[in-house]
Amino acid sequence: MNRNLNWLVLSIVFLLPFLGSSQHRLSIRVDGVASSQGTLQVAVYTEEENFLKVQGVYRRDSVKAKSGSNELVLEGLPPGDYAVAVFHDENDNEELDTNWVGIPKEPLGFSNSRMKAFGPPSFEDCRIRLQTDASVVIQMN
Repeated sequence: MNRNLNWLVLSIVFLLPFLGSSQHRLSIRVDGVASSQGTLQVAVYTEEENFLKVQGVYRRDSVKAKSGSNELVLEGLPPGDYAVAVFHDENDNEELDTNWVGIPKEPLGFSNSRMKAFGPPSFEDCRIRLQTDASVVIQMN
């Protein structure tokens, strides 16, 4: 009996780190893509202070654009808060092109939010709390 108890305790101690580090899937559907030119560039952020900064991207991915709706799945995300930004890189230069004042010339979209009249939404506006597999729909502006 004592041997079985030792085995049980050892098994639990070994498995604890894995139980706390579950990974999730985030399915992203991007609607309103105007053309099949270029790619959709997706940036995922985990911290408010780094939101929309190139060096602050937690995970990045892209998919060939197609007119209408596009889907992308991000695997292996730990539980937490995320904000997603997408832009349609129509010329495939892997940069969000802007005019001389800094206003984007390429379409963009955000999780749970839209562009504001005087700038982008905040991390809080775009926050997704990921505790299980989830999906989000982003409308391109």
